Amino acid sequence: MATTKKITKVAAPVDERETFVSLQKNFAESEQSTQEKLKVLYELQAADVAIDELVHLRGELPVEVANLEEELNGLKAKSDRISQLIEGYNQTIDSANKQIVELDAEIEKYRSQLENISNSREFDSINKELENQGLLRAIAEKNIRESREAIEDRKMERERIADRILIREEDLKAKKEELDTIVESTAKEEKALQAKRDACAAKIDERTLSAYERIRGNAHNHLAVVTLRYRYKDTEKEGEHAKIDAACGGCFHTITPQRMIDIESGKKLVICEHCGRIIVNPDI
Repeated sequence: MATTKKITKVAAPVDERETFVSLQKNFAESEQSTQEKLKVLYELQAADVAIDELVHLRGELPVEVANLEEELNGLKAKSDRISQLIEGYNQTIDSANKQIVELDAEIEKYRSQLENISNSREFDSINKELENQGLLRAIAEKNIRESREAIEDRKMERERIADRILIREEDLKAKKEELDTIVESTAKEEKALQAKRDACAAKIDERTLSAYERIRGNAHNHLAVVTLRYRYKDTEKEGEHAKIDAACGGCFHTITPQRMIDIESGKKLVICEHCGRIIVNPDI
């Protein structure tokens, strides 16, 4: 007796560059009905729009907070670099002072030798050494003066930065308090919307969700799913209107009659040829 093997369909990996044709095919082959998937996508989009509106209430505050934090980090790093420079100058001064002590000892030694010279050649040699030691001492003193001047300049610069840090820390504290107040006031609503969004996302296969996120990311208004926009004309009967045509709710380009039928039926995934958004029946 022959036995039949059950064929298990293996889903292809998600490809960020996949065409809309392959996405439509994936829709058609899914165990979930196209109409149901479109409805879930529309609900997902609605949740995302609501979350975006809550985020919009925060205005530029998150960016301002981030910019202030970045500026403060930069100021503190600059202050640290100045402190390191000052430390370097202090080390230069210490080294120069030690050198002067050593040079003074050498100078004293050569001066004492002058009292016991025996010929002019030895006298010239010792005077030459004294001259060299004197030049080295002058250079060391110059290094000390310049290092001290540099330290004073750097300290003044560090004080200016410290004042600026205090001002920016106050600004950051105020901005954070303002942002926290807004976030706290919408936290409960945002949590509920996020839960709704997660529930919708869980109902959608990985390929479709990836395509949705990609379309949403490319759209200037972050709308990946839009409805048909109908244009009507008045009829002879008062209060009644007849459809003339329909357009994409994203880019407002006119939809052909056949594609309009496909969208209204909810049995086929239709993507706008102009803006790339998924178009659904407004009665979904």
